[in-house]
Amino acid sequence: MDEGRGAESAGERGGATGRSVTEGATGRLVVVCGLPGVGKTLVSERIADRLDATLLRTDVVRKELYADPAYTPEEREAVYEELFSRARRRVEDGTDAVLDATFRTRADRERAAAVGAPLEVVRVVCDAAVVRERIAAREDDESDADFDVYLQFRDRFEPLERRHRTVDNSGSVDSTRRQVDELF
Repeated sequence: MDEGRGAESAGERGGATGRSVTEGATGRLVVVCGLPGVGKTLVSERIADRLDATLLRTDVVRKELYADPAYTPEEREAVYEELFSRARRRVEDGTDAVLDATFRTRADRERAAAVGAPLEVVRVVCDAAVVRERIAAREDDESDADFDVYLQFRDRFEPLERRHRTVDNSGSVDSTRRQVDELF
C-alpha cells in the first residue's frame, strides 16, 4: 500500500491520488470499529486500498501526540479529537477516509457521524482464542493492547445500534480480504 503523500503524517496512509477534487466535494467516511486485537487494521488497510482512501489510525495518532502514552481519558479524548480533525480535512477535500479505532462508545461513533460525510460503519469481530494467539504473535505493531486490554474492552464495548456491516476475522487473511472485497 502507498505509504502516503509527502505532506501527510505517519498516521495517514493512502489518499485519492488520482481523484479530481471539485469545489464542495465531500469524501466518504468509513469507520472500522471493534475490540483490540480483532484485526481492525487488516480490514482498514484493505478498505483504504480498495477505495484509494486515506487511512487514519488512533494507534498511530496517539504515538504522534504522546511519546510515552499513559492512556488517560484526557489523552484518549485528544487522540480522537485529532483523528476527527484529520478525517474532516480529508473528506472536505473530497478524499475518502478510513478510521481505524475501537469506537467502543456510542458517543465516539456519533462524533464520527458528525464529521459531515457519507458514513459507513464496519465492525470487525474475531473469536477470542484467535485474538489471544494473534496478540501474542504481534511484532512491530503500533498497538500497545494486550489480551487483558481486549478483555476489558469486551466488557465495556457499547452496543452498536447504528446500521453497520460485520467482517469476521477469525479465519485466514485471505478469507478476511474476500469479505472486505465483497463489501467494497
